[in-house]
Amino acid sequence: MSVVLVLLTTLPLLSVLAALPARVRISETVTLCTALAGLGLAIVLVPAVVREPVRFGILRADALSVVFLLGTTFLYAATAVYSIGYLNAEREHPGFARYARRFHIGLNLFAWSMMCAPLMDGLALLWIAVEITTVVSALLVALDDTDNAAEAAWKYVLLASAGLGIGLLATIVMYYAGSTVLGSSYDVAFAPLLTAGSTLPHTAVQLAFVLAVVGFGTKVGLFPVHTWLPDAHSEAPTPVSAMLSGSLLAVSFYAVLRYYQVASGTLGPGFPRTVLLVFGVLTLLLAALYLLEQRDLKRLLAYSSVEHMGILTIGIGLGAPLAFAGVLLHVIAHAAAKGNAFFGAGVLVRKYGTKDTGTIRSCLDTLPWTAPLLLFAILALSAMPPFGLFRSEFQIVAGGLAGAHDTVTVVLVVLVTLAFLGLSVATTRMLFVRGGADLPVRGEPSAWMVAPMVAGLLVLIVLGVHPPADFSDLLARGVAELGGGT
Repeated sequence: MSVVLVLLTTLPLLSVLAALPARVRISETVTLCTALAGLGLAIVLVPAVVREPVRFGILRADALSVVFLLGTTFLYAATAVYSIGYLNAEREHPGFARYARRFHIGLNLFAWSMMCAPLMDGLALLWIAVEITTVVSALLVALDDTDNAAEAAWKYVLLASAGLGIGLLATIVMYYAGSTVLGSSYDVAFAPLLTAGSTLPHTAVQLAFVLAVVGFGTKVGLFPVHTWLPDAHSEAPTPVSAMLSGSLLAVSFYAVLRYYQVASGTLGPGFPRTVLLVFGVLTLLLAALYLLEQRDLKRLLAYSSVEHMGILTIGIGLGAPLAFAGVLLHVIAHAAAKGNAFFGAGVLVRKYGTKDTGTIRSCLDTLPWTAPLLLFAILALSAMPPFGLFRSEFQIVAGGLAGAHDTVTVVLVVLVTLAFLGLSVATTRMLFVRGGADLPVRGEPSAWMVAPMVAGLLVLIVLGVHPPADFSDLLARGVAELGGGT
């Protein structure tokens, strides 16, 4: 299995090299093959990490890391397919070859960095991987060379860099905590810190955990360090927006979970869960309120991502094994649903020439495939059955009630319902309200842009109705690694 780890962390780099001199068609083909291979390799890891972690040098995969790896690789594959149709409309524009080359180089580097992050065996290496995701994704946000895109990219760089500076301080403090027990030469790997457990100095671990939540929480989109997210996700090219919302936020949340493991083992569950509940509830409240007033379609979906990061944070804060299982399922289901939502939004923007939800009308008449698929994606994001997010949020709520967190659970349900109202009102207007006589011609821009949404819908249904046995075992193992039941 060590070969699988090496391939996962090198194949996207080969696609980057291929994109440098290659024609656009070759870059598209190589990117698609690499992305599909990455998804296949991640699936191969599932039964292996259920038994025991897989290690090779600085690389390490356990059940927790493979959950996040599955979400990233699935969205990478879906985006690679979608991008073929997305770029087709730009082929006649001047400078298209240069734009496509930059796009494929950036997309593959972005995917590579997000695939590496969950496989890094150590807090310092994890921080480096997350920092690389910032640099690459900021360049992708600015790829369209508009004033708004450049402004969004600079805002993203400034806030994310400040956050990751705090995350670096968290890494240094955690290194100090480990060095007091393990000696100054240890490498901040996960296993020694988890083994040291309660022998680590409590004050240092408390400080490191809070710094990690604030620092990496900047990339997650937690309140109050979320402000870069709506601008960046709105101005980035649609395939990049899908990767940002469905994968980047989750990978950053993975970093928080690694600190949570150490803090929970050292301090007990009370302190870290309280911190996460506070940040999670405030984040969810903010997102729910903003969703009620958004008219920009992509910003609407960006605030939906903030909402779901709040749900994940609350799920861990509730502390019940069932809630942990819901969180891990939510990571993958959200990647599929948010990818579909942004893919659908990209088609609408391409077809109507605007992101204003007050202007887009009669989508069901104009887009016979995309409009229903977008509707299903919004229903999935709203936790409607039979989709995977219904199962995951039901488990989080049930875990909260079982763990005697009734007040927080009720707040969670109320705020999620409020967010649903914001999403549903905007979607209903775009899809069902009749427009004027100047509607676009009926038809889809490209079958390449529809195919990944069909695949995402199938994934959401499978996760909601009957997840595969190996996948259920993976979630159970991940719950155990998080300390479920403690």
